Amino acid sequence: MDRSPTPQEIRSVARKAVEAFSRYNLDCCLFGSAGCALYGVSRTPNDVDLIVVTSSYTTEMLKQLLVSTARATFYLRPAKTPGATYKVLFAKLSPGDFRYRSCKVDILVPGILNIPSVPSHHILRIDGLPVMPLIALLLLKLQGWEDHRTSSRWDMQQKQYVDVRDINQLLQIAVGRGENVRNATWLPQDFITTGQERLNRFLSVLRPASSQSWKTIGFDTDPTYAIF
Repeated sequence: MDRSPTPQEIRSVARKAVEAFSRYNLDCCLFGSAGCALYGVSRTPNDVDLIVVTSSYTTEMLKQLLVSTARATFYLRPAKTPGATYKVLFAKLSPGDFRYRSCKVDILVPGILNIPSVPSHHILRIDGLPVMPLIALLLLKLQGWEDHRTSSRWDMQQKQYVDVRDINQLLQIAVGRGENVRNATWLPQDFITTGQERLNRFLSVLRPASSQSWKTIGFDTDPTYAIF
């Protein structure tokens, strides 16, 4: 029996988290694989990545807030990392069987992992769920690819190949939607500059046929600008 979450279950967990945070007037948006799936990337996510746009709560406070608000769905486990003091958040997929049917939920705030703060009026809604704007999501996926590629852990390195597939699909979706980085004026300039440098490395390593698509959405694809 496949115990992986279904797309419907991922969206249900995301919706419950969003509804819980909305009770405290906290804006949030999906990113990562769950955000990509909302835009149309074919891979089914295994977890939920949610950014809560706040500077008043830490991630641990937000996890506790979510559990206390929706205890029937969310629960915490001790981290497996020796000496870690943080807890890992999970959501039950099958009531009464959460040991086997659950998915991980990552709660982050702007600033962590270079995540930009998304103004509430720039958060999109797809299927009733808030999602990070596509250009920012694409640049964060590039960051994930590079982090996995340069990791010292073999299991992390293997994720770079899934990242490439996600990035290429997301790129074509961005082209189809008429997205352009020049219109993402809310993004910090250093976030865009770092994203361009990371794209240069992506194109240099993979030499993909997607250069024109990146140019279409406003990025520089001249290989002479590659930075190593």
